[in-house]
This record gives sequence, structure tokens and C-alpha cells, in this order.
Amino acid sequence: MRTSVDKRIRPLRNQHGITLMIVLVMVVIMGLSMGIAGSTWRTVVQRAKEQELLFRGDQYRRAIESYFSVKHGGKTGLLPSSLEDLLKDPRFPGTVRHIRKLYKDPMTGEDFVIIKDKRSGGRIKGVRSDSKQVPFKKDGFAKEYEKFADAASYREWEFVFEPPRSGNRRVAPGRPGQARPGQPRGVQVPPPSSGAGTPGLPPTEGN
Repeated sequence: MRTSVDKRIRPLRNQHGITLMIVLVMVVIMGLSMGIAGSTWRTVVQRAKEQELLFRGDQYRRAIESYFSVKHGGKTGLLPSSLEDLLKDPRFPGTVRHIRKLYKDPMTGEDFVIIKDKRSGGRIKGVRSDSKQVPFKKDGFAKEYEKFADAASYREWEFVFEPPRSGNRRVAPGRPGQARPGQPRGVQVPPPSSGAGTPGLPPTEGN
């Protein structure tokens, strides 16, 4: 009797073992698939943040150049002492903006690291990310950022406006109502008032 029962139980055990193996294989395959999908998604997210970093960093560089180029008191060539100065230029009584908003570092979600200019007593000449991630983009950069091609991390992507040496300063001319090179989009130079047709006027001024 026992032998007969054992013969009936043995195929069930074999079938159970095969089913378990199939389930385990499926779990492994699903795990690998999810891992690949997760890795692909992380890549997509990082690439998107990378493009946003290029945009935001460039906005800061252009804003600093705009601030530097504006003539005030008959002079140009002053760098901002803080990023807030780009949002509301303290040299003017009204609201003069060189950038639409103060952006965060998209790679870290924190404030950008400030790059200071030693020649001007520590005023701001640029910003950079604090991310140690390795960039995907290695070529095809704009002329101002060609050195980014050799960067080992986003920390080496420095969005800097280099002030010209004394004696070589020049203000980019601009037609009335047209943004000067180096200004954020949408920030325009107002038409010159009578007797004040000098290039380098404030970008926008409001109440």
C-alpha cells in the first residue's frame, strides 16, 4: 500500500519542483527587466536635468554680462555683488531686471555655487553646479562652453562671464527696443531719451 502511495506522490513533487523553477525564472527575468527600465529612466531624467542646467547656467552668464554692460553714472564695468542684484539692479531707483528669476541648480535642487572674480574684490562673475555626476554631453557645446567637453563632472561646468581687462572694455551696441547680446530674452533696452543716445542703457525699468 505504501509503495503505491509513494508512486502517486512522486510525480506531484516533480511537478511542484518544475513549477517553482518556472516561477523563479520569471521573477529573475522581471527583476532584470525592471532594473533595465529603472536604469533607462534614470538616464532620461539625468539628460533632461543636464539640458536644463545648460539653459539656467547660460541665463546667469548672460545676466551677469548684461549687468556689467549697463552704463550707470557714466561708467560701465561693474559686476554684481549678489545674484539678487540681477533680479533688481540696486543702481537704479526703479525695477531693472537682468534675469527673469533666480534659478536653482537642477542637478541638486539647491542653490548654484557662486564663482567670484578676484580682480573685482570678490564680486560675482558666474555660477556652477555642485553635482559630482558625470555628464552625458561631451561635444556640440556653444563657443562659450567648449571647455565643458573635457569635464569629469557637472562641477566643472562653470557658467562664467569673464570681464575684459582694463583698457579693453567695450559695451555691445544695441538698437532701441532690441536686447543686447548677453541679455536674457524678453529683457529689452528702452529707446533712448532725447540727448541720451548712448548704448548700454538699463535693460528694463519699471515701477
